Amino acid sequence: MHLTIEIIGLLCAVAFLAGLIDALAGGGGLLTIPALMAAGIPPVSALATNKLQSTFGTGGAFIAFARKGHIDFRRFAWPALAALIGAGLGAFAVQQVNPSFLAGFVPVLLIAMGIYFLVAPKMSDMDRHSRLGIAGLTIIAGVIGLYDGFFGPGTGSFLTTALVALGGLGLVRAIAHAKFLNFCTNLAGLTVMIVGGKVIWVLGFSMAAASIIGNQVGAHLAMRFGGRGVRPLLVLMSFALTIKLLSDPANPLRLYLGW
Repeated sequence: MHLTIEIIGLLCAVAFLAGLIDALAGGGGLLTIPALMAAGIPPVSALATNKLQSTFGTGGAFIAFARKGHIDFRRFAWPALAALIGAGLGAFAVQQVNPSFLAGFVPVLLIAMGIYFLVAPKMSDMDRHSRLGIAGLTIIAGVIGLYDGFFGPGTGSFLTTALVALGGLGLVRAIAHAKFLNFCTNLAGLTVMIVGGKVIWVLGFSMAAASIIGNQVGAHLAMRFGGRGVRPLLVLMSFALTIKLLSDPANPLRLYLGW
């Protein structure tokens, strides 16, 4: 497909904003995936290209947190492995799905993301007693990894919430470890997508550069101020982007609903 310089520039701007939001609270894919699809990119290629740019962006944020000593690699070795395996399986599964089904399924997931962000509990910066051991965290990381490989948006927020509510981590440390696990899921999903030949490389690398900058800015803001204040924006964006996707007459969900 033909992508103009203007479209690539706009998508890079979206990638920067998504990277900033993703480093703070997760959910950057709520911006980039619908934007890619709105540019006319097929759903699976949109997911694959988004995975490329988000891998670089999340990796940059992960490195920033690691340099500050916020990540316990020994404790989260098994959850990271589970996240890798789950994401690889999810990325393989999504390539077997009919693209028209995926185009109709994305708005449903976006609505679910918006509801999740709306009702999710508030988080604090204080560490608490962990409700789950490593085995429990490993299972959760694998399940969320499977979701990330199949779709992706909100993965960082899911991980952050799980690590605060069940892992006993304070908000900043939870965000840091969520970046570590999310980088693992992105890397595994991207590898499978590359094998499947779904990545649009020039666009992906252009957005990756913007995403790295956005994630670096967001990571430093998170370490300084915490991840609060972004959730209302994610709620607004998830519902707004759902409306945008459903406004497309070709979306199969409109046909199913009889719109």
